[in-house]
Amino acid sequence: MSEDGHRTVVCPGSYDPVTNGHLDIIGRAANVFDRVIVGVVGNQVRKQEPLFTAEERQGFLEEATAHLPNVEIEIFRELLVEFAQRKGASAVVKGLRAISDFEYEFEMAQLNRVLNADIESIYIIASPYYSFLSSTGVKEMATFGGNVSELVPAHVAEALAERLGRD
Repeated sequence: MSEDGHRTVVCPGSYDPVTNGHLDIIGRAANVFDRVIVGVVGNQVRKQEPLFTAEERQGFLEEATAHLPNVEIEIFRELLVEFAQRKGASAVVKGLRAISDFEYEFEMAQLNRVLNADIESIYIIASPYYSFLSSTGVKEMATFGGNVSELVPAHVAEALAERLGRD
């Protein structure tokens, strides 16, 4: 718990783009915790350039979570555990879709624990409908003209079509 007695958690991710699966995890976390800070990774971590800027991704998330009063969206450009500590969070919350997610997240949780043992790692199992959904898959579908309207918020689907020249 934070100093003010509220249970604050961070839901980190690149969110490039935010999917309905991300929103499911964020919404479920918002039902359990008092304050959910969605941390948008601002630095390029992986080899591929993001399709959307951190500020664009932040805007997509703000619009998609506007109905959740205990959710805040922030860009961070530091170690996750440093960001979580700075925001008064006691835990990092992430979604798990499959065994492959578990292997990666297990490693990250252990590394984060070495950096700061006070920040817990909590995982929410993806809803069956979203267990296959990834930002990478959505971008690939949208690149080749696939209909992603059931996979992402409407404003994100429009932005994908515009960015990829598929108006």
